Amino acid sequence: MFTDHGSPVSRRKLGIFAVVAVIAALLVVVTGIRAREDSSVKKAAVNSGQANVERLEALAGYKITVPFDGVVTARDTDVGALINAGGGAGPAMFVISDISKLRVYVNIPQTYVPAIRIGAKAVITMPEYPNRTFPATVEASSQSVDVSSGTTRMQLGLDNASGELMPGGYANVRMSLQRDAVPLHIPASALIFNQNGLRVATVGPDDKVLFKTVTISRDLGRTIELASGLSPEDRVIIAPPDGLADGDPVRVSGGKENIKGDVKGNTNKPEKVSEKQDVKG
Repeated sequence: MFTDHGSPVSRRKLGIFAVVAVIAALLVVVTGIRAREDSSVKKAAVNSGQANVERLEALAGYKITVPFDGVVTARDTDVGALINAGGGAGPAMFVISDISKLRVYVNIPQTYVPAIRIGAKAVITMPEYPNRTFPATVEASSQSVDVSSGTTRMQLGLDNASGELMPGGYANVRMSLQRDAVPLHIPASALIFNQNGLRVATVGPDDKVLFKTVTISRDLGRTIELASGLSPEDRVIIAPPDGLADGDPVRVSGGKENIKGDVKGNTNKPEKVSEKQDVKG
């Protein structure tokens, strides 16, 4: 049976062929897209592997360097230990110290701070070198007083080019005190402390007892360093008896050394220490 090309059957077949052709074209497009995606994924995997290889090569040849010459004074890691890159919570791997010059920190009592100035010299002794001394220089001060201890922290510079001194060690420091006035020393037995305060009995020009109120700067044991109250010309009764009062007459015999009569004991002028520089241990 012959049919016309314009009949419904022929048009239906042509429509089927057209749909099949469109599906085939879509399959080709999808296959090409998948191929390109697979190629991109594989290329990305290759690049990632190459980057990982380069990272491992960099780690294998990695060296830790510091911007100064020094000595490894602490090591908190070892061969085979796991190191987390970029982690700041763990301990330091190494501690490097430049020991060519050491800093010495000293807590100075508030009373002596004005007498210790920047550039002052100090002498340092170490327990491991009992017969040697090391010179140091005051370089900085905290310029504040610690409330709990009543001291001011000062920093000293100590040359250690030979490297024989170890950082973190204990040392004894003697500081040079630079005073505007020469301090006066008297025997500790000359002090009198009662309801009138801290005083010293002196002998006036008229050979009568004259009490003077004094202020202690330092207690050195057998001697006392005075901050105020006496002058170098004062004659001090170094062993005043009980019951001594202002205006009591005294008779000085044996020059200016002994007092006899109403007052028994010795009298001396306050000792000046201008012959050698005062130091604190």
